[in-house]
Amino acid sequence: MKIVIVDDDRLVGISLKTIIEASGEAEVAAVGYNGLDAIRLYADLKPDILLMDIRMDAMTGLEAGARILQDHPEAKILYLTTFADDEYIVRALKIGAKGYILKQDFESILPALKAVYAGQSVFGEDIVAKIPSLLSRGEKTDLAGCGVTGKEAEIIALIAEGLSNREIAGRLYLSEGTVRNSISVIMDKLSFKRRTQLAIFYYKSARE
Repeated sequence: MKIVIVDDDRLVGISLKTIIEASGEAEVAAVGYNGLDAIRLYADLKPDILLMDIRMDAMTGLEAGARILQDHPEAKILYLTTFADDEYIVRALKIGAKGYILKQDFESILPALKAVYAGQSVFGEDIVAKIPSLLSRGEKTDLAGCGVTGKEAEIIALIAEGLSNREIAGRLYLSEGTVRNSISVIMDKLSFKRRTQLAIFYYKSARE
């Protein structure tokens, strides 16, 4: 897998490149240092994953991520930061980031990259604990009122847990193709483009 790293701390960027490439499982195509670099490098290199910090000069990682995903909806962005601010987590989810992990959880970086590459969403344990309460702030969403069936609601709930299509298929005793088709139907019903939007939708509907 091809990775682009963007972090305003040059030492961190170089260290991450060394660690990731030492695994032999990934190539770091470039290292950038702010959000503007991220936009340019993604457009030029089309990496499999963009591993990016949030607080940076010139343009933040969240601003850059929103711009990139607007132009390239297929982009896989994994945020790696020291900050677990509620606002940052919610914004990362809403723009469609594939993951949000903390730099303190250093050993999780490579497994997180591999999971995102495989199509999963990845959020560190500290982040996962916050998500339901964060996303349930605001008006509750009515699943049935949006035309979502019971089985579709089950699939949405498992997506919100971060399960892949294969894992969902195993949990619900369905074929992977059926799950994939069902997700396409759900996305069409709700006019969504990214799986992360389904997680937000689910947690709003689950609020008491």
